[in-house]
Amino acid sequence: MAWRQEWTRRSALTALAGLASGLAPDLAAGAEGIRLRDLAGRDVELPRPVRRVVLGEGRLLYLLAALEREDPVARVVGWRRDLEQTDPATYARYLARFPQIGRLPVVGSNEAGALDVERIVALEPDLLLLSTDVAAGGSLSSQAQALMKAGIAVLFVDFRYQPMQNTVPTMRLLGRALGREDRAEAFIAFWSAQIRRVTDVISARQPARPRVFIERIGGYSEECCFSFGRENFGLFAEMAGADNIAANLIPGTFGQVNPEQVIVADPQHVVVTSADWHRFSPQGDWIPVGPGGDAAESLRKLRLYPGKPAYRGSSAARNRRFHAIWHQFYNSPYQFVAIQQMAKWFHPSLFETLQPDATFVELHDRFLPLKYEAGYFASLTSLVE
Repeated sequence: MAWRQEWTRRSALTALAGLASGLAPDLAAGAEGIRLRDLAGRDVELPRPVRRVVLGEGRLLYLLAALEREDPVARVVGWRRDLEQTDPATYARYLARFPQIGRLPVVGSNEAGALDVERIVALEPDLLLLSTDVAAGGSLSSQAQALMKAGIAVLFVDFRYQPMQNTVPTMRLLGRALGREDRAEAFIAFWSAQIRRVTDVISARQPARPRVFIERIGGYSEECCFSFGRENFGLFAEMAGADNIAANLIPGTFGQVNPEQVIVADPQHVVVTSADWHRFSPQGDWIPVGPGGDAAESLRKLRLYPGKPAYRGSSAARNRRFHAIWHQFYNSPYQFVAIQQMAKWFHPSLFETLQPDATFVELHDRFLPLKYEAGYFASLTSLVE
């Protein structure tokens, strides 16, 4: 595929090669402050050190936790409350470890809702972190403009739309902003090495690529079939040695595929990204993968998927190659764990000794303030015949 040749030029391998190039995001630094270029290509002046941060998305805690292990919310003075809603298991664990999280002023509820501009201004932050989708437009763009006009320094970051391209510059950007450059570089080195444990093998061995369909937000709604195009989990699957069925059906990062198109494509594997979404769909078919996820319940829910109309009779259904994976790998700097796990599902003989859980344990031990709890994955191939 032509796009895969493009990926060879600009992929995680390209991004990884760039790690040694010193692509530092700052343009100038002085005793009084620092000037940074963010992921939207904007030059932003910040005080140094940054002391007061507002998270325009609560899940940016995944990033701060890797840079500020001792207390990831020490500088946070306000945040959007989406983490509690979209990833309640992780939120509960951080709340137990850092009770002050529960007292943070809320500047917006869910991912799609409006930010409270007046409240953010009143909090007098040195820095507001927002995702790049806000910079590109949408319901928050006018609010972002209002905040910038009010003198709030805004940095746009990205783990969602082009995570392989933007994780490294995002980590470096925040490392510079927070004075955690060494921490950021250590994380980047680990990120790079863990991705190469898969991509080097795939490149050297060139295995046959199974056809894979990624069902995005499985169980969040009754509709089918949300998926990923040539980015995010769609790209992770390609890096793990598969052909992403939706790559030529979805022009952007996210989209929806007609069930008949899935039937015709006949996936050999189906990977369902899911989580505990009881707040959104109490009776839904979501699979409770995540920290401390109930393995038996995850398998029970996953068993429902081969019988869904889009998959009934498929190669994946006949061979019981259905897998569930924590959805929030799509919006965090932990993507390498998902890539490793998918590689192990798609090419078990090539990656027999690779242990994604052990990789995640090491990530927690070296960078995160919490202990690792298994439960992020489930697979019907684990069941005894």
